[in-house]
Parts: sequence; structure tokens; C-alpha cells
Amino acid sequence: MTGAEGEGHLFDHLLELRSRILRGIVGLGLVLVAFLPFANRLYAWLSRPLVEKLPAGAHLIAVEVASPFFAPLKLAFFAALVVSMPWLLYQAWAFVAPGLYRREKRLALPLLASSLALFYAGCAFAFYIVLPSVFRFLTMVTPEGVAMMTDINAYLDFVLVIFLAFGISFELPVALVILVLLGWVTPAQLKEARGYAIVGIFILAAVITPPDVISQLMLAIPMCLLYEAGIVAARVLARRGDADGGSGGA
Repeated sequence: MTGAEGEGHLFDHLLELRSRILRGIVGLGLVLVAFLPFANRLYAWLSRPLVEKLPAGAHLIAVEVASPFFAPLKLAFFAALVVSMPWLLYQAWAFVAPGLYRREKRLALPLLASSLALFYAGCAFAFYIVLPSVFRFLTMVTPEGVAMMTDINAYLDFVLVIFLAFGISFELPVALVILVLLGWVTPAQLKEARGYAIVGIFILAAVITPPDVISQLMLAIPMCLLYEAGIVAARVLARRGDADGGSGGA
């Protein structure tokens, strides 16, 4: 009987998982369908930071035959994925939440919301601040006699990598808070390791950004500030956890 009940619970969990996955896919599909008619406009908007910096007469080109079709389609899919991310995370949360304790739920929700907001902030920072400066630098260093005409597919891949790099890098405070909550490090240890962290941040910025000092600083400086914010947030949550534990023990 116990084994049958366990199999029944497992089957129920699998059905719930399938339901949440299907709901997430349907939501993503609806957003994608809504974006498809505007795919070319989305690409024109995304290419604006480069087009505005190109010399007179230069423009984007399509090297491959199908690039004019697939590049906007690919962008529409990634835009739909980013826009529907709250819905996808909600489906994941709805599946996991019943198995969490009240304190875990109270901590997980702010972390999920913060991680989503920080990812969006990183992408916005990359688009409005980093990309214009990067393309300004690249157009300035283009050798004389060389026409800068970038393939639309190569440009899209480059921008998506930059978005991903900055979006993930802006998750640093959330990562630090999780490490502290897991007990792997303490806020004091993070503070002591600040010098090593700054060196590591600048090395990481040099690796994942284009080869110019401006874009490297634009990633490294915010990450240093986010590291400090992560220490503050981890210290606050650690004190709150100690207070909850003390009140529970009383």
C-alpha cells in the first residue's frame, strides 16, 4: 500500500510537471506569435546602436540567402523568451513552492524577483549604454579604405552574447546572497575577499567584452558596485535569519 501511494504521488508530480511545462510553452508561443508580425521592426530597433555609428553610405548586409528571414525570426524568439520569462518562472515556482517551508518561500520570492529585475537591468544597460560606445570605438578603429558592413546574422549573435553576458553578470548580488544563505561563505568573508573579487571581475570583463577599455570598464565598475550591494543584502538577510532563529527558539 505504501509503495502504491508513493507511485501515485510520483505520478501526480509528473502530471503537474507536464502541466506546468505545457503552460509555459503555450505562454511563450502566444508571445512569439504576437511578436512575429513585428520581427523586422524589432531587428531595425536592435540594429539602431550600430546603424547610427556607421559611416555615411555604410549599412548592414545579408551574406547568407536566408538571413533576411531567419535573423528577424531568431530575434523574435529571443524577445518572446525574455518577455515571457516572468510567466515561465511563475510556472517553475508553482511547481516547486508546495514542497518548500514558509521561510524558504519568504526568501525565494524576493530572490526570484530580484534576479529577474537585475537581468532586465543588465540587458537595458548593455543596449542603451554599452553597445553605442562599443560601436563608436569599432568605427573609429576601422582601417582607412575598409568598408564596415556587418552581416545581420553576425550582428544579432554579437548583441545576444553581450545581452547574455551583462544580464548574467548583473545577477552577482543574488549569487552572493544564495552563497551566504547556503552557509558556504559569510558576509565577513566576502568583505575580506573584496580585493580578489575586484581582480577577478576585471579579468572576467576583459574576457567577455569586446577588446576595448571602455566596454570593459562599463562591465567591471557596475559589477564591483553590485558586489558591494550583494554584501550588504547578504548581511541584512543573515541578521534577519538570526533574529528569526532566535525568536523561534524562544
